[in-house]
Amino acid sequence: MAQLSFTQSSFQHIRRLTMGGMMLAALTAPAFLAACSPEEEAAQEQTLIAPEGRPVVLITGSNRGIGLALAQEYASQGWHVIATCRKPEAADALQALAVQNPHIVIEKLDVTDRPAVDALAEKYKDMAIDVLLSNAGISGGDVQTLGSFQYDAIDKVMAVNVIGPLKLAEAFVENVAASDQKKMVTITSTQGSITKTFGISYFYRSSKTAVNMVMHNLAIDLKDRDIIVSLVSPGMVDTDFMKGVPLPLIPAEQSASMIYQVVDGLTLDKSGVFLNHRGDEEPW
Repeated sequence: MAQLSFTQSSFQHIRRLTMGGMMLAALTAPAFLAACSPEEEAAQEQTLIAPEGRPVVLITGSNRGIGLALAQEYASQGWHVIATCRKPEAADALQALAVQNPHIVIEKLDVTDRPAVDALAEKYKDMAIDVLLSNAGISGGDVQTLGSFQYDAIDKVMAVNVIGPLKLAEAFVENVAASDQKKMVTITSTQGSITKTFGISYFYRSSKTAVNMVMHNLAIDLKDRDIIVSLVSPGMVDTDFMKGVPLPLIPAEQSASMIYQVVDGLTLDKSGVFLNHRGDEEPW
């Protein structure tokens, strides 16, 4: 997968389309292409941006909580960040972060929209992705306790938490295989551990158990390609997801920093292993 370099004239076009270092429109937008030479236009059709030798991470669910903190952490570590979320126009904190860091590119993506996942993979088909980080997830709400089940909710929980990461991995496997680091990481939860469960949250817990199995299978299938597949629990994090939980919580920024260190230290012999944010193995 070749990484492209910008000419001086194309760089000037980019500067005219930016505000405070943030790209206001995709480089393949008609307004940009109209300003390019035919050669530059052809180049832009192949890939969106050359990361200038930086490692590349794609993160889902980057608009808030752990996903936002991960985008900030990877950017601060010098990575090129493809930050995805369902509604970029409403992701004020992510947009502000991208203004501060030109190496954060925001992409619209709903992980349950499989054609959209394929379209994004096609858009980035010529870019190697060192870390594919599936963070997007939902809890399912207060409809999953015995006696008050709303069974329709489980379909959405499974679609986001299980099928979403699997589809993302399938769509971007060649990008990861072409990279230096070759890592696929899913943010899971110790609530998916059958050994450690203590009841309630049937849908959410089941989804995390399922995604653990899915990714463990994927680790086996991709090991001969030297692709590392990892499951990392972020810890008890102070986000909207954990609002009202009467337990000690850690800031999202601290969790993201610890996850970064765990992912940075991953090796092929740890592929398919269920880890916590300290890098310790968790029971299945």
